[in-house]
Amino acid sequence: MSIRYYSTNRYLNDVAGINPFGGKVSFKEALLAGQAPDEGLFVPDSIPKLSLPDVQKLKGKPYWETALLVARAFLADEFSDEILKSVVKDAYNFSVPLEEVFPKAYLMRLDQGPTASFKDFAARMMARLMSHCRPQGERINILVATSGDTGSAVGESFKGVAGIDVTILYPGREVSPRQKKQLDTIGGNVAALCVEGKFDDCQNLVKQAFADSSLSKFNLSSANSINFGRILPQIIYYIYAYAQLAQAGEEVIFSVPSGNFGNALGCEYARRMGLPVAKLVMPTNENDEFPVFLECGRYKKVSPSRACISNAMNVGHPSNLARFFELYDGTVDRTGYVHRYPDLEEMRRYIYSISVSDEQTRKTIRSVYERYHVVLEQHGAVGWSGLEAYMKKTTGKKLAICLETAHPAKFPEEIQKLLGLKLDLPEGMKDIDHRTGSAISMTNNYDDFKKHLQKNLKVKE
Repeated sequence: MSIRYYSTNRYLNDVAGINPFGGKVSFKEALLAGQAPDEGLFVPDSIPKLSLPDVQKLKGKPYWETALLVARAFLADEFSDEILKSVVKDAYNFSVPLEEVFPKAYLMRLDQGPTASFKDFAARMMARLMSHCRPQGERINILVATSGDTGSAVGESFKGVAGIDVTILYPGREVSPRQKKQLDTIGGNVAALCVEGKFDDCQNLVKQAFADSSLSKFNLSSANSINFGRILPQIIYYIYAYAQLAQAGEEVIFSVPSGNFGNALGCEYARRMGLPVAKLVMPTNENDEFPVFLECGRYKKVSPSRACISNAMNVGHPSNLARFFELYDGTVDRTGYVHRYPDLEEMRRYIYSISVSDEQTRKTIRSVYERYHVVLEQHGAVGWSGLEAYMKKTTGKKLAICLETAHPAKFPEEIQKLLGLKLDLPEGMKDIDHRTGSAISMTNNYDDFKKHLQKNLKVKE
């Protein structure tokens, strides 16, 4: 039976400003739409199950074979096996190192792709799937809000793809110089907007545009993690890591540095597909709305979001919280208003979250390097600090895997200051200092943004 996708806002009758979408759509429709018409997020009406013996057979196999297993589980009714195989083999042509830090504790380095960020995994698969879904003769205009790494990963993944244009919005004062250089210099069919404000301002501009019927002729879509096409590929690496490292049926702890929560959501779906995840650790930086919620049971977004050195996680109200609430029988809208609280005890059973300060982040970078000769950047350090905090609260020694989500060379100033190291740029960034290009300055006023889109976006191929 084919998986269909419905909106997290489907039950919000009699709520001002929301006209609930009660229908269901295919994956292709959800992929191209990005967001549900009622500003909710699309979620699958069923979650396919994986057999652990099939997962164990992937040990020692290339990453794309795990990707194919997951792609078939979700997409076999909508794409031919030939297309799925072509998509994953082309998307995943780089390594996924699993680095042992100490016995039974690993880093999964998701920083070996073209833009040295975990966002490459989702963006590359998504770009290839979307190119197979585009209506002939029409253009798709992708809007992306980024706090650092998403924009460059999406921009590079879609660069040169026929019939698809990309507009990236980023907060001008909250990306690193090297991240800004990446964003500003992609060029071609990819435009960068440097927004006066926070990441949440960028995200709200994008969401308002999707909800604006007067822009519908532009075939707007999203490559942010509000699009389920970004979530599906992020399920894959949890299954891959488990297949490579775990004994049959062994339980595992994953620690996922968390900002907009799409990455952690991939782990939640992997668990629900049958992966034996004992605990999903979701450390945040000083934007502590989620750990505070898990502790006290009341949700209050952080507004404005707090600027931290783990800048890609500077999110005061994570978009994918709507999907987490949905999975645990709750509802929260894009403004952060909770219409129905989720099953808090069930969430606490599977999820642990803690806020990690900038001071603790820096301390973790130093201590992990001194103890293990392993270099973490800020986001991975938040993940490792959260893992250490959780392990102090538990007994027994389970397999533990922490995600390193970006290459330390993307943050040379911080690494030089803390560790005295000058790191070589990863392969995908070797030419970054020689690239040219600039962003368009943009206010955080929606009318200004809308005028820019109306003037610059194209309708036809």
